[in-house]
Amino acid sequence: MWQQKSFENEEHKGILYLVPTPIGNLEDMSFRAIRILKEADLIAAEDTRNTKKLCNYFEIGTPVVSYHEHNKETSGEKLIEKVKQGLKIALVSDAGMPAISDPGYELVVAAISEQAAVVPLPGANAALTALIASGLPCQPLYFYGFLNRNKKDKRAELEGLKKQSATLIFYESPHRIKETLSIMLDVLGNRNMALCRELTKKYEEFIRGTLEESIEWAHQDEIRGEFCIIVEGSNCQQEEESSWWQHLSLEEHVNHYISVKSMPSKEAIKQTAKDRGLNKREVYQAYHIENH
Repeated sequence: MWQQKSFENEEHKGILYLVPTPIGNLEDMSFRAIRILKEADLIAAEDTRNTKKLCNYFEIGTPVVSYHEHNKETSGEKLIEKVKQGLKIALVSDAGMPAISDPGYELVVAAISEQAAVVPLPGANAALTALIASGLPCQPLYFYGFLNRNKKDKRAELEGLKKQSATLIFYESPHRIKETLSIMLDVLGNRNMALCRELTKKYEEFIRGTLEESIEWAHQDEIRGEFCIIVEGSNCQQEEESSWWQHLSLEEHVNHYISVKSMPSKEAIKQTAKDRGLNKREVYQAYHIENH
């Protein structure tokens, strides 16, 4: 066991600072983060070009070196050596919190293994920023980050999360958002969710609704910006209570809502699709075309 006292003898020891940077709006940079970047001996950055723009904006003259996914082993060793020599190293990613779907975890582990102080700063994080405005429960939460790019592996990952009761948080690129939402609907069913993009920027947008509705939106609107996907967790108790329809055919299920609940056929089809975790179009086709 090692008990780190972060600020004991601070002036005379090396420290690895984890410094979050704005996810879009530069005004979200904290006073402390700016101070630490100015006072550090070195800034380790995921992309030196992006970080130098940030440094120029805040008049930070600290040298910037590269630390990213492809050089983290060799670069990491050099950085830890500098910390052991008593230097202050500030680690930043392109945006948000280092080590959260960004480089940093291995460097933190290496620093701790050498009993070098690791000091985190609070700050911008896309996942929590999206969650608190999503309208979905904020706790418990399950942050997953990016799903696998491969369709088969992505489906397997979601199957593993299907019974998770916590609110699920994912990151996704604009190029894969349609595919990912479609697989989510197929695996998780038509849950409530929120799509969040361009967070903190001028064109910030929240699309709240169901997975099925988000797919319709994605096929109608222009897809731009990185996405946070917030998905309602599984309600196992509710699923057990809703098993009343298990013995019904799909047609009988729809007719139950029409005759017993006095729903219009469109709403009955929508609710049946949600109960069964099916696409609304599938239920519509089965009810109106296959049975009539």
